[in-house]
Amino acid sequence: MRSAGSKSTLTRPIRAPREPNNVHGSLPRSRTRPGRGGALSTNPLEGRRLYLCTPDRPDLVAFVSACVRGGVDVVQLREKQLAARDLLARAKILAAACHDLGVPFILNDRPDLAGAAGADGVHVGQDDAPPSVARRILGDRAIVGLSTHGAGELAASGEEAVDYISVGPVRPTPTKPGRPGTGLDYVRLAARQTGGRPFFVTGGVTPATVPAIAAAGARRFVVVRYLVGAGGGAPHADAATVEAAARTLRSAIDTAIGSASRTVGSTSGTGDRGNGRTASAEL
Repeated sequence: MRSAGSKSTLTRPIRAPREPNNVHGSLPRSRTRPGRGGALSTNPLEGRRLYLCTPDRPDLVAFVSACVRGGVDVVQLREKQLAARDLLARAKILAAACHDLGVPFILNDRPDLAGAAGADGVHVGQDDAPPSVARRILGDRAIVGLSTHGAGELAASGEEAVDYISVGPVRPTPTKPGRPGTGLDYVRLAARQTGGRPFFVTGGVTPATVPAIAAAGARRFVVVRYLVGAGGGAPHADAATVEAAARTLRSAIDTAIGSASRTVGSTSGTGDRGNGRTASAEL
């Protein structure tokens, strides 16, 4: 539970996510959840579908801006190499840019720096500071996310003070060296067990892989390499190419979710509702 005396770091408004194009059964823009004293508050991640996770790069603001124009609606800075002061400086710059763009900005791993940077929240892994510590540092209104990689961690996350979890990677990825892919069965499990809590799927998200992931029950996706490498990659990616790549991925997500939602509706009486077993192929 979140403490009644916790402080708030979210002081600037975040724009509502855009309405998806050509999607049937689209997600609502927001939902309410119990807050302090039983009051209802809005989850700023509701309705958001495309979460960019990027390392630092010389063209950071231009790159992220192009991604957001193309449909990215959550941004995380995940940088493992910078010293704390350098990371804080870069996070401040990106936080300001994301606030101007109207999208939530999340800092990876470092709740101690997220508040000072002006971030909207932090994402922690299983070996990082516990979510309860992140919550104590950042306050009740901050976004706190947690990585999960298997059934035990998924179950345990239900007891944590987090706003969302990540699920995966569904396939091995260089951003998580040595970690095997979970496959689509883990996405199906998350879709059954997370209830109303948002989960974002990680690992090999591209326009080609999105349909099967959505059919397994995913409605939110984390992208790394497909966009980080777009437009020639850092240090000077072509902004128009990056924006086009983001737009292509977002369109694929919106279309796949619409198709999966229609399939769920047509099979609601079969006992397989929402289990994702209509996917034509595993990743």
